[in-house]
Amino acid sequence: MDNLIIYSTTDGQTKKICESIGSTLSDQNNVEIININQAIDTDLDKYDKIIIGASIRYGKHSNKLISFVKKNKTILHLKKSAFFSVNVVARKEEKSSPSTNPYVIKFLKKTNWLPNKVAVFAGKVDYPSYNFINKNVIRLIMFITKGPTNTNNSYEFTNWQNVKKFAFELKYL
Repeated sequence: MDNLIIYSTTDGQTKKICESIGSTLSDQNNVEIININQAIDTDLDKYDKIIIGASIRYGKHSNKLISFVKKNKTILHLKKSAFFSVNVVARKEEKSSPSTNPYVIKFLKKTNWLPNKVAVFAGKVDYPSYNFINKNVIRLIMFITKGPTNTNNSYEFTNWQNVKKFAFELKYL
């Protein structure tokens, strides 16, 4: 099988998750991992399975990703497809499933896409890598949502065991 993994990332955590998924899938399949900018010019017909991973920044998935999914919805419905969102709100138990995560719900409604498999993973807050504005806006959001606010540290919330489980399930999609 030929698998395509497309990612839209803000700070790199979504790409890292895609690489982990790709590593799990590659033992039985051909896997190509590309960013959303490359995906725009990619022939999706040649792939058996298409997996899309997308990050959130300030409450939104990228407009480029939304446009891509809307434009390619027909082929995504014809192929085996999966979607996962990476967002820090998923660090909270009550918002860590596709049916309870507001960003996943909003994205699927907005695109009207029905992937065969959907997941959500908590992301990472990497204060030291942010510029002054992003660092302070994200710190305020974390303060409001009772998250970590020490800007000297990075906080990875991704549950890698859940990522591996999702990747394993994708093998049999």
